Amino acid sequence: MGGRGPNAGSFLSDKSARVFVAGHRGLVGSAIVRKLQSLGFTNLLLRTHAELDLTVQSDVNAFFAAEKPRFVILAAAKVGGIHANSTYPADFISINLQIQTNVINSSYLHGVQKLLFLGSSCIYPKFAPQPIPETALLSGPLEPTNEWYAIAKIAGIKMCQAYRIQFNWDAISGMPTNLYGPNDNFHPENSHVLPALMRRFHEAKLRGDKEVVVWGTGSPLREFLHVDDLADAVVFLMDKYSGLSHLNVGSGKEVTIKELAELVKEVVGFEGELVWDKTKPDGMDFWILISGTWKMSSNNAGCYC
Repeated sequence: MGGRGPNAGSFLSDKSARVFVAGHRGLVGSAIVRKLQSLGFTNLLLRTHAELDLTVQSDVNAFFAAEKPRFVILAAAKVGGIHANSTYPADFISINLQIQTNVINSSYLHGVQKLLFLGSSCIYPKFAPQPIPETALLSGPLEPTNEWYAIAKIAGIKMCQAYRIQFNWDAISGMPTNLYGPNDNFHPENSHVLPALMRRFHEAKLRGDKEVVVWGTGSPLREFLHVDDLADAVVFLMDKYSGLSHLNVGSGKEVTIKELAELVKEVVGFEGELVWDKTKPDGMDFWILISGTWKMSSNNAGCYC
């Protein structure tokens, strides 16, 4: 079990193959499309949410029946930071489960040769060892603030594994670390660490603020990966990997929140002071104070809208 399916072949051997990139307008999906186009792929299947609602099983099934993609890269999901996860837990678990189930099952039923399911590093336990190995999955409790999204993504991994075991179908999973790059989410409440810092320092610069205050010491470590590097990894996995286990995808390098904040401050050109409120706790999340209002930013990885 866990080998290639009977119709296996190199992903890069036929640039005219029909490739469905689900979620092509998000941070990850758009980078994958750019990469495939640069490699000469000429038959990409791209659908907006208005054109194809991935939560509607009958519509997804009809799409696969009509278009018959050879390869599928599943980068579509409902995503958000801690505020969104805490406010809409039912949406995060139900919508993501629907998208995954519909796309994975229809892919198998309609003869897709290979599928790559993309998840997030938030699938791992809150107190997983660092750096996090793939074997840490399901070894402890999840971070409570994003468990709804994480459970859905874990189900996607297990669904790919189940179809591989039962049907010898080539479904694989990749779990990116914290991502950044073009088409990132800069929402004031739902963005992630790096875009949140970029927005905060930029807005503070425009207002002429004298300082930006961040809770904690700045000592927590984070690993970041540019989304174009993830796109390179996606191509590699589609072409070379056909195993049962999900694979982590990261840069292998970590920076402290302090180093990150100082770098963003310098690049943005904010001339005020960066103040660390060391009386407040460090943690998986951090808070930024601007104009008297505390804002919380999440370190959840990945935006695959």
